[in-house]
Amino acid sequence: MTTAPLAAPEFAALLGAFAPFEPAPRLAIGVSGGADSLALTLLAQAWAAARGGAVTALTVDHRLRPEAAAEARQVGAWLGAHGIEHRILAWHGPQPSQGIQAAARAARFRLLEEWCAQSGVLHLLLAHHQDDQAETVLLRLMRGSGPDGLAAMSACVEHAQCRVLRPLLPVPRARLVVTLQNLGQAWIEDPSNRDHRYARARLRQGLTPLAEAGLTSERLAAAAARLGRVRAAREAEVAGLLARCTAIDPAGFARLDAAALAAAPAAIGSRALAALLLMVSGADYPPRSERLERLYRRLAVGGLGGGATLGGCRILPRRGGVLVCREPASMAPPVAARPGTAVTWDGRFRLRLPAGAPADLRLGAADTRGGARRLPFAACFGMPALRDDTGDVAAPAVLGSGQLGGAPPGSLLFRPRRPLTGAGFTVV
Repeated sequence: MTTAPLAAPEFAALLGAFAPFEPAPRLAIGVSGGADSLALTLLAQAWAAARGGAVTALTVDHRLRPEAAAEARQVGAWLGAHGIEHRILAWHGPQPSQGIQAAARAARFRLLEEWCAQSGVLHLLLAHHQDDQAETVLLRLMRGSGPDGLAAMSACVEHAQCRVLRPLLPVPRARLVVTLQNLGQAWIEDPSNRDHRYARARLRQGLTPLAEAGLTSERLAAAAARLGRVRAAREAEVAGLLARCTAIDPAGFARLDAAALAAAPAAIGSRALAALLLMVSGADYPPRSERLERLYRRLAVGGLGGGATLGGCRILPRRGGVLVCREPASMAPPVAARPGTAVTWDGRFRLRLPAGAPADLRLGAADTRGGARRLPFAACFGMPALRDDTGDVAAPAVLGSGQLGGAPPGSLLFRPRRPLTGAGFTVV
């Protein structure tokens, strides 16, 4: 395995796997100040500048260590010397006493993606490398993950705000360190990487004897890549099946051809059903596998009867097909809808109000049929509506064309947290 610095042509080939990019591409880079993220930032800046674009480096200050703020400023000074724009994003609000790393990770992703959305940047680059991928494989193996989990991190993940790219997954950390050394650039070593309270830090202590026995980071990452290619192929099959057997209504429900679902291999059909339930419910995670498989078997043999509920959805027989709609009892409570801002309700609908709209509106479940548009009765109860203290102000069918207190119309769109299909698992 080479430890040569990562040169510009090789980096361009790695990033080229995610093409196309827009003319004069703008990239956001998550930068902690470690060797890996600093190397990524410098390489990406050179790549973008050669194409008329630029990068913005984003450092999240989790406020977990007293020295973190000073370290973030130091990163900004280093990058400023290279002419790279730098922003510090602070994590505000209460912090949990347990599960702090998971909470910090979630906050970091939220802050990075919110910045991208507000700034109109489509590509967020993260510096996960080959060693990180190997550690992820081992951690998931310890937790009993199946083949999909052992594929570890995808090189590309599409989110509503941007796409997250990990171009360095095939690159060992040692090469990134040498890259910075060749550039004469210092970096920061995060002490949490050696803190044995955290699982990854404890795992790193055991990697040396594993490597000596032949289980190197390179081999672990290669195994993840092989499983990733299998996962990608399976996801493509699932996407093809969903295209054949589902019809999505912009009001947030779906019609399912159960016969087409049953004609597919069970492993593909059950995954397609899980994806459909996730999209309609707006949930983060699919139902438990045993309950999902039980529902799939009922659909496959035509034994749905009077219907079923699962994963926050109602699954009902309708006119020779199956209706999949939101379960009213599982919906989120109303959320405040502020003029001039966007808000998401129930993990499914995204509302943007004009600046002149009334200030006392809430977005929540409708208690009507949602206007004049004819919808299946069961689906009406999962529809959103704007409401003030007197009742419904506007339902989805009229929001796009009506006035809101004299203001121009707003927009209310079905934008589920988990789309039915996406870019699929990506291996570079």
